[in-house]
Amino acid sequence: MPSTLKSLKLLSDPTRLRILALTSAEALSVADLQEILGMGQSRISTQLSQLKAEGLVTDERSGKHNMYSCSTSPELMGVARLAASEVPEVAEDESALRHLLRKRKDSARAYFDELAGRFGKDYVPGRSWKALAEALIKVLNYRVVADLGAGEGTLAQLLAARAEKVIAVDLSPKMVEFGQKLAVKNGLPNIEYRIGDIEAPPIEDNSLDLAVFSQALHHAEHPQRALDAAFRILKPGGRLIVLDLVQHQFEEARELYADRWLGFAECDLATMLEQAGFSMIETIVADREEKPPHFQTLLGIGEKP
Repeated sequence: MPSTLKSLKLLSDPTRLRILALTSAEALSVADLQEILGMGQSRISTQLSQLKAEGLVTDERSGKHNMYSCSTSPELMGVARLAASEVPEVAEDESALRHLLRKRKDSARAYFDELAGRFGKDYVPGRSWKALAEALIKVLNYRVVADLGAGEGTLAQLLAARAEKVIAVDLSPKMVEFGQKLAVKNGLPNIEYRIGDIEAPPIEDNSLDLAVFSQALHHAEHPQRALDAAFRILKPGGRLIVLDLVQHQFEEARELYADRWLGFAECDLATMLEQAGFSMIETIVADREEKPPHFQTLLGIGEKP
């Protein structure tokens, strides 16, 4: 018979409280909990083992994974929920869980991930990621677009082929000067370069149809502020596209590329987008580099209600 004193002792740990709160809402695997909590596999497995030993969680085999569910008594769970209300990370966990459940509902996702993994491995004359990207950009139909953290403006120039106006924002005066000259040289009068910080871009509120961060968010001192600002300058119904790196451990990137953040976990990006106010949020790992340090590209999309 489980010991009430032992159970109460287990509930004094914030990580175990977070796990109980999550598994009371949904059956989750160790991998799911890793994604939500941002912790290592061994740490989570140890906590689950202790909870299971006291009968606070149970597990059931599903395919390759054990799925853990909360089996705590209603009385004890009431105490756990009261204690969990004092753990600040619980609200973020709930947001990350919602994102995880959205991904589960996307039954086609696994297929498209596999399809994307095969693209380019077999040679087909004329077929490349570059050609595909160029073709897709041609069918985009957004009136006013902002490339936030534009650098020299390569993406801004591609977007200018379809947009009525493209605003390219960068903090570096030299980058802005170079981009302006390039736009003139290529006959693209609908690109306007502006010097500014992506956390406070010099763009009017509710004025954009589309905003893009292309490998720019990890340079922001405060990424959440940059996403909040993007929400502010988009029109209702406007969309945000984020291309960045999946969280990695390549510390040299700070010196080599002046990176402030070593990428973002998929669930963290989804949570930040949700906190900024975006809806219709989708995230995927869009690419994986074969050469070390094996950077992965994270794609996030959100819409302003």
